Amino acid sequence: MKRLALLAAIAVAVPAASGSLAGPVVVELFTSEGCSSCPPADALLSSLARDGVDGIRVLALSEHVDYWDGPAWRDPYSSPELTRRQLAYDRAMGVDSAYTPQAVVNGGAQVVGSDSPSLRAAVLRAAKRPLGALVLRRSPSGVEVEGVWPGGRAAVLVALLEDGVRSVVRGGENAGRTLRHDGVARWLARVGEGEGSFRGEVPLPAPPGQGTFHVVALAQEGRGGRILAAGELARPYAADP
Repeated sequence: MKRLALLAAIAVAVPAASGSLAGPVVVELFTSEGCSSCPPADALLSSLARDGVDGIRVLALSEHVDYWDGPAWRDPYSSPELTRRQLAYDRAMGVDSAYTPQAVVNGGAQVVGSDSPSLRAAVLRAAKRPLGALVLRRSPSGVEVEGVWPGGRAAVLVALLEDGVRSVVRGGENAGRTLRHDGVARWLARVGEGEGSFRGEVPLPAPPGQGTFHVVALAQEGRGGRILAAGELARPYAADP
């Protein structure tokens, strides 16, 4: 009965949060400001996050890897944790070598992140297998996350994402360019796990900057596995509720 009540509550909450778009489908873009092929992929990710794909809502995460960084300059949004996340996906999907820009869709398919037709087609394919739902609500220290998903045990991750980031690149292949990003993962952490469901309160760090932030939660099957559920907090997110 408790699980049925949870399902009913989520069924009511999700349409209100997602508007007229079905979904969501999660797209993670592994990118770098040091990569000259990445700005078109960054722009495509922003477009998908804003407009969706044929009525499908896209939850977009821009995850900056660190292997383009050098001793004289580094991508300010890069982290080794995000590189390890990409490598886990590549091992799971049999990709021989990590590359940018790489888009991973619902944790189960990957395409070149700047290839608009292939990425849109991957989103439409993923939407045929709907995700479970995670509902996020503000709490005094961060967010409450509650949800259910089909299948077994999954880790629950929460990400603090920054939109409208503008950056003057000082090195790498894009040196001298001003780049814009949305959905930049400024914090991404495993916050718990569950067997088909999860409920918990998650403290969040203070937003690292003056940009516009939002929060996304994912339930994921193992390291580099499929995304089983997803949701986001109503935007924008600020440190004080």
